[in-house]
Parts: sequence; structure tokens; C-alpha cells
Amino acid sequence: MSDRRELYQSPNGDSWHLGREPTNGRAFVIHQPNGPSGGRLRHVELGAFLSDGTGKPEQQALLRLIGTLVDVPPYADRMDGREPTTTLPPVP
Repeated sequence: MSDRRELYQSPNGDSWHLGREPTNGRAFVIHQPNGPSGGRLRHVELGAFLSDGTGKPEQQALLRLIGTLVDVPPYADRMDGREPTTTLPPVP
């Protein structure tokens, strides 16, 4: 079994993978810069990877992968298009 799974590859050739430390099971993101950039491979803790909240394609790819782990559809889908109702009494 592979110790990493590709999340996203950018048009310039950078790639991001979800990795897992075999000794303790801890997950992290691996960023592999494209060859011509001369950048170095780096491991990024998941929280740090998602913390800037900019919605980069590689972040969205990780969130989509995480979403596949959940069988229940999102709340809005369960409502069949209806508005949620409240159980609180109306304010007089």
C-alpha cells in the first residue's frame, strides 16, 4: 500500500500528496515543487496546510477527499430544498 495519495497537481507541475507516517499513522501534506523551480520537497502539518483559508485548489482537493469519508449528505441536501424550521417559540 502506498504511503501517500495525490491530492492535486498544478498547471506548473507542483504536486501535493496526502501522506501518512507509517510508524505512528500521523497524516500530513507533502508538497513537491516542479523540477525547474529548484524547490525542495516539504511536509506540512494538516492544520497548517488548511489554516490560511484561501481556498487554493490543493486545499479544496484535501477537503473533498475528507468529505468522501462521510456517508451522510450535507444538511441542506437532507432538507429537500425546504427551509429549516425552528423549535423556538416566536418572539412576541
